[in-house]
Parts: sequence; structure tokens; C-alpha cells
Amino acid sequence: MFDYGAGKLDWLAAGNPTEGTNPAKARAGAVARHDVPTCRVDEPLGDVAARVAAAGFDACVVVNDAGVVFGLLRSAELARDAGAIVGDVMRPGPSTFRPHVMAGEMARYMVKHDLTSSPVTRSDGTLVGLLYRDDVTTYLHEHGDDE
Repeated sequence: MFDYGAGKLDWLAAGNPTEGTNPAKARAGAVARHDVPTCRVDEPLGDVAARVAAAGFDACVVVNDAGVVFGLLRSAELARDAGAIVGDVMRPGPSTFRPHVMAGEMARYMVKHDLTSSPVTRSDGTLVGLLYRDDVTTYLHEHGDDE
């Protein structure tokens, strides 16, 4: 048996497995895209925008060497001057959500606040993935899981 000293919420926020009646319900971390492009604050925006487009995404998560989320580039930022540096045009300190948040809760929040996407991070700030509103609403519609 393992005694996780940081507590239950930290365990959940880290995306660790759970037991009981809710584990079968979809959570943000499971629906998020884990292959989202990432970049560093010191990269040229033009290089990042080309890489993001080639990968078929419209956003890039700005992280440090440890994978901690520093910022977000959405299509508006990616379309700016290619000679700019990421750190100068990124949306700093974006709102993030933990992997254990129920997908239904995320869908409602994203619709209410008109968010097209949101980073999902562990409690230490490291990136799990990028949750797209369209992905989570489609998932819930297909699986009948609205909680």
C-alpha cells in the first residue's frame, strides 16, 4: 500500500487512476489532445507557426524545459509578425484545468466562456494536453456522458 502524502485532490490533479463510481466518466485529461505542439518562449514565431500548421493545429502551448505551461499561442498570435519572438506575443499564464475535471463540466465552462481550447495540466503545472471545446462536446454527444 502507498500513502500519497500530497492528498486526494493532488492525486486526481496528477491524472492518477481512481476507484468508485466516477472513474468510468470521461475527464478532461482523457479527452485532451496529448500531441499538441509546444514551443519555448525564445523561439521565432515564424518557425513555430509553420510547425503548428504542419501538425494540423491552430494553437501551441508555450512550455519551459520541464514542460511547465508558461503561455498559449492561438491562431491570432500565430498570425502575427513571423520575426517576433514567442515570449513577446504569447498569451501569458493561461487558465489551465486539471485532468480530473469531468468532461461535462469542462464543456459547459468552455461554452459559457467561449473558449475554443484550454490547456490541461498536472498540479505541478506540467502539460497533459490541450482540450478543444469541439472535441469534448462531440465526445459527450457520442458517449451520452454529460456529467
